[in-house]
Amino acid sequence: MRTPPPARRSFVLLLALILASGTAAFAQQSQQSPPFKPEVGQGGKDVVWVPTPQALVDKMLDMAGVTAQDVVMDLGSGDGITVITAAKRGARAIGIEYNPDMVELSKANAEKAGVTDRATFMKADLFETDLSQATVITMFLLPQINLKLRPTILNLKPGTRVVSNSFTMEDWVADETATVTEGCQTWCTALFWIVPAKVEGRWQTAGGDLTFVQTFQQVGGTLQKNGTSTAITDGRLRGEDLSMTIDGAQYAGRVNGNTIEGTVTTSGKTVPWKATRAGA
Repeated sequence: MRTPPPARRSFVLLLALILASGTAAFAQQSQQSPPFKPEVGQGGKDVVWVPTPQALVDKMLDMAGVTAQDVVMDLGSGDGITVITAAKRGARAIGIEYNPDMVELSKANAEKAGVTDRATFMKADLFETDLSQATVITMFLLPQINLKLRPTILNLKPGTRVVSNSFTMEDWVADETATVTEGCQTWCTALFWIVPAKVEGRWQTAGGDLTFVQTFQQVGGTLQKNGTSTAITDGRLRGEDLSMTIDGAQYAGRVNGNTIEGTVTTSGKTVPWKATRAGA
């Protein structure tokens, strides 16, 4: 057998020592770096992390009526529980989370749950994220963050459903509020909104001119006909669906951009009606 020259033997020994040292250092580093584990109250960009109970997650998604046809975006997705639960219902679910460790934890949790084909997580700032693809938005954010997001949410497609864990949108009153009493000890209230269509202003109909005054989903105003003004009462929007009463007549209609079409019922008789936005 041929013996390597001294210089080569020294090089081989040095290389072996380097590899052994690197392996030992890696093993030591692995021992010193346990898997990331979130802690309640840990700081984030805008909020601290507090887990959402599974019972409330289920209630929030029930209130929003989440199905396989939905795109759910969870703002501040934390450990991914809401996204994963929505994905289990067949929805395409997206988590927006600023903490990269939480993003990686969420991805691992989604893999364990077998929903990686429908659950994705983005390391992103929720104020810089395009929310327009969402049909449902879920969130567990502080009231001031909700309020800062509110203009963006109100500009989403009418009918977009929004659910918040515990916190309000100030004077945008929730369409529905529910509290979970079983399987939930803290943070057990869900608030639900539907983004309303924009109807503020003057509309023309065959029966006179409507002037709508809108405060989120609440609608008031007047009908001007033959020089007489009649108040609109009980006006309400549920996404694109408008209902109201004028002089005892019950109106129902669907807003589609610059037109509203539906029916009006009075004295037991129902007939079609249509309104067009003035100047459109």
